Amino acid sequence: MVININTHGLVPKHIKLNETDKKKLFEQHHVDIKSLPKILVTDPAIEGMNLKQGDVVKIERISRTAGTTNYYRVVIS
Repeated sequence: MVININTHGLVPKHIKLNETDKKKLFEQHHVDIKSLPKILVTDPAIEGMNLKQGDVVKIERISRTAGTTNYYRVVIS
């Protein structure tokens, strides 16, 4: 039996950023790829997204009090 955890209500939405969005993120927040938190390529939440080391993932978390909040992670192996 295979379970897809991304369909669970408590798992936030994960989106791969393209190069343009990545550049905008770095410029807007004055950060570089080294300063982002990391996520393993083997993390169950991003499995099947065909990500490689160095890709940036946007995580959209929904909160009743704060609305939608975005978090960013760089993929490592």
